[in-house]
Amino acid sequence: MVQPLSQSADLKFLVFGAGAIGTYIGGSLALAGHQVVFVEQPEMVKELRQKGLRLDLTIDESVVLRLSQGRKRALSGVEGTKEAFIIDPRSFVIEPSLKEALKFGPFDTAIFALKSFDTLSALEGLKPFADKLPPLLCLSNGVENEQAIARVLGADKVIYGTVTSAIGRRGPGDIVLEKLRGVGVAAGHPLSEKLVKTLNRAFLKCRLYPEAHSMKWSKMLTNLIANPTSAILNMTAAQVFANRKLYKLEIDMLKECLAVIKAQNLEVVDLPGTPVKALAFATKLPLWLSKPFLSRAAGSGRGAKMPSFHIDLYSARSRGQSEVQYLHGAVVREGKARGIPTPVNELLTDTLLALTRKEIPLEEYANQPEKLLSKVKSRRSN
Repeated sequence: MVQPLSQSADLKFLVFGAGAIGTYIGGSLALAGHQVVFVEQPEMVKELRQKGLRLDLTIDESVVLRLSQGRKRALSGVEGTKEAFIIDPRSFVIEPSLKEALKFGPFDTAIFALKSFDTLSALEGLKPFADKLPPLLCLSNGVENEQAIARVLGADKVIYGTVTSAIGRRGPGDIVLEKLRGVGVAAGHPLSEKLVKTLNRAFLKCRLYPEAHSMKWSKMLTNLIANPTSAILNMTAAQVFANRKLYKLEIDMLKECLAVIKAQNLEVVDLPGTPVKALAFATKLPLWLSKPFLSRAAGSGRGAKMPSFHIDLYSARSRGQSEVQYLHGAVVREGKARGIPTPVNELLTDTLLALTRKEIPLEEYANQPEKLLSKVKSRRSN
């Protein structure tokens, strides 16, 4: 079991959920010696109190070197023996309710990295405790979560953030760092600069960004690629990009988003380990020239995994919800507000939501790209 690197902590963190991002960020902070308190579902609390957290960070050599002095433990993983770090349950606190967790406060910062479709219900639960909550570093995908937090808890209680590192979840409190890129934190909050330094000391490769909305919209641009088309058609990202007409559809979808970004007077910015400017520039190139780059961009962070919308749609544990309405749907909403047509994003959003809500069967478009393309053509002509 890995004990924290030091017993002195500069900041005390409250982490909402021990999912992939929560475990990675919270666990890394615990390894760096910070006091970390998780709030998690009651059924998971007992398990994590017994076994602790498991972080496979071996792709990040800096962490391996830092913890190599008798602070790592070899474990047998799915693909053979792997080095991983087990964070002793005594090195963090996990509670089944916010009321119980707040007894360990006051906290300096909270980590908020929920799925966007869980944001509003989570905020309802947080609202009664608003005066006791610290500012929330929001690492959720999408561009509307921070505004929702500000409306419910106050503008001083939100810090804009993003995560570009790829994290896999093997089970409760058990994650693997699949690709190290980093974390972004927006300037403008009194805690922003201190947070960047703290996250960097926890080996999270954090960068400060001067403009919050440019950072968040740039991250969302990377989330859009081959995501709804993969889910709707039940095809891998590689299969989507191999079809010339589908690839053209992806380019058109990205161009709509870029037009909406421009209409807001925002800039596309590079994110940690993610050349978003090059991605945006690629949409201006001939299809044959841009395809290799965008193909890599679509698959580099996912490995052999399907895109997130596909996982949410086809997972046995699916709750009948999709983040498409908070990503592509946000493009549509902002486009309508600014007079920017977004027919591709609108069609993809509507179709995937209909599949998610079981208004149409999963096999309606499965492996039938021409059927989807025909619907796009019809939507554009109306």
